[in-house]
This record gives sequence, structure tokens and C-alpha cells, in this order.
Amino acid sequence: MLPPDRVGEGPAAALREKPGVAQLTVLEPEGMYPDTLLEQEVFGPGVDFIHGGAPHTGTLEALPDALCARVDGLLIFRHWLRAADIARFPKLRVVVRMGVGYDRLDRATCAARGITVCNVPDYGTQEVADHAMALALSLRRGIILHHDLQRADPPAPWRYADSPLIRRAEVQGFGIVGLGRIGTAVALRAKAFGFKVRFYDPHLPNGVDRALGITRCRTLEELMRGADVLSIHAPDTKETRGLIGARELAWLPEGAVVVNTARGTSLDIEALERELRGGRIAGAGLDVIPVEPPVEPVPGLLAAYRAREPWLQGRVVITPHSAFHTPEAWLDIRRKSAETMRDVLLEGLSTNVIRPEMG
Repeated sequence: MLPPDRVGEGPAAALREKPGVAQLTVLEPEGMYPDTLLEQEVFGPGVDFIHGGAPHTGTLEALPDALCARVDGLLIFRHWLRAADIARFPKLRVVVRMGVGYDRLDRATCAARGITVCNVPDYGTQEVADHAMALALSLRRGIILHHDLQRADPPAPWRYADSPLIRRAEVQGFGIVGLGRIGTAVALRAKAFGFKVRFYDPHLPNGVDRALGITRCRTLEELMRGADVLSIHAPDTKETRGLIGARELAWLPEGAVVVNTARGTSLDIEALERELRGGRIAGAGLDVIPVEPPVEPVPGLLAAYRAREPWLQGRVVITPHSAFHTPEAWLDIRRKSAETMRDVLLEGLSTNVIRPEMG
């Protein structure tokens, strides 16, 4: 990658010397959008932007070798990019994951090849934060509980139900694991609702807690023991996989609620099911599970949820990794992915570059 004082010597300079000549090729293999107007506007005339060419699901194997041989920049959304795939792109210099998580990419192989890997960390911040709060509040205010009771056959009596789920916000500790962009947005929302907001993130500098007016916990155990609501916002890395298991869930106060809108790999879903069945944890809201889409045999909690087993009535809500979804977020993914590719591939900048040491 070129340092800032040498950007003019990079690929962008060569394109300016030969206007209208496609010096670089960028591929978005899934054909996610109906046209290429936005990307062409971002990249300019010197980039050959190829839109489509592979199925929306499955692997990159459907791409012809001749096409792979031309690609300098690759935009990845649903596909996995494994070592065998990378080997088919001899010219590949930059990969942009069209989303926050980058666990779909074989970053070790990319690093060995000198391929720069980027993500788009800020496309769905508001949506995911809103979703996390919606899950927490719908459980803690008994909305899901009363919804399930009133649509039962026969319906429950027309009155409130007493449940350990239902608590006043201001008496509860709201614990956040991972105070990145989304975690911060959740902290501000929870604070506005009156929760006592605490967070654990060993990677942040001192003073973040003072700037936001929330409480920092030195250890995960300290956070968990005071979390009446636990909201997980950690990426999928070697450090975070299996971060919250049976031991950590046992640290939560009696009657806690667990919300995960980040990555399913950080939470032991079998241990969560046991704590829910035993009654120590009052409820859970999950937008993610360890393997997505789920494959048979699906996790026991998901199977029980789909079967509407009586023990989890009103206590569990599961959404299909949809927290990010709005038309506005999809447009953000598109524009910010193209802008990141332009910055790194054409201009030699370090926009959204994932460092090799980041899990």
C-alpha cells in the first residue's frame, strides 16, 4: 500500500494518464443491485466494474477462470472466500467484505498473498442498535409474553401476567460486551431509557466511559454479575469465539435477559438453553446463531422455539440475522463498499483496512 505522500504515483495516476482505458477490474459476483450506476460514479471511467456472474448462494466456483484472471478488486457479501477461491484470482489486490463481519474471508491466505482486506463497519449501526434495544425492551416490558398469551388457544385471561421478565428500566444494569460503533449506539439508547449502562471492552482507551457517562468494567465477570440485560456486540475473532459460555452465563443475576445481535460464535447457545430451561435466565433475544443458515440438527433452543414448546412462551424471540435490514442500510452497504474499494485500490489509502492481527 502506498503512503499518503505517494498516492499520486499509484494506480489512480496511471488511470489519469490513460483516460477511458480500463486498467483495473472490480468484480461484485452476486449481482446484488439492479444496475451499476452508483459504482460507476464512485469508481470513474478507469475501472471495469463487473456486476454479477455467480449464484446468490453457494460458492465462487461458478465463476469462469477467464473472469477470475482479470480481477484486481473483489466485493464479497454472502460468499465465503477460501484459499482455493483466492488461488483463482492471480491479480487480486483488494477484497472488501460488504458488511461488518469478516469471518467469511480466509485472511491468512490473503495476508500471505499481500491482498488487502477491508470491511464496511458503519453501514447498519442505527438498525442493529435499534434491533438490540427492541429485543431487550420487548422482553423486559412483557410485550412478547403477553402477545404469546393472548394468541394461545384458549387465550389467557384479559389481564397482565406476573413474570420475572418484567422490570423497571432504572433498576436494571444494562451490560454491553464490545463498545464499538454499534455497542456505543446501544449504550446511548439504553441510557436514554434509564438503564444503568455498563460495558466491557479491553481494547478501548481510558476515558470512553467518561465521555459517554456510563460505567466501565475491568473484567467480563464484573460486567456479567451486574447485567440484568446483557447485550453482545463483539466481532467474530479468535479472542471472542466461545467468550460467553456456561461459566459466564452463571455469573448473570437471577432473571437476566440475554440479547445477541453480533455473531453467534461468541455465545454458547446450548448453555443458554440450559439456563433458560432451568429458569435462572428469564429470556433471550437472538438475531444470530453459531451456524447460519442453520443446518440439521439445528440448535435445541431454535428447535424448541420453532415447535412453540410451552416452557419458552414469551421468553425467547429469534430473528434471522435481520437486524441490519432497511432499504437505507442496503444503500449504505452499496455505496460504502464501492467507496472503500476506490480508496484502497485506486488511491492507496487505508480506509477500513483490517489489520492481520485482528483475529
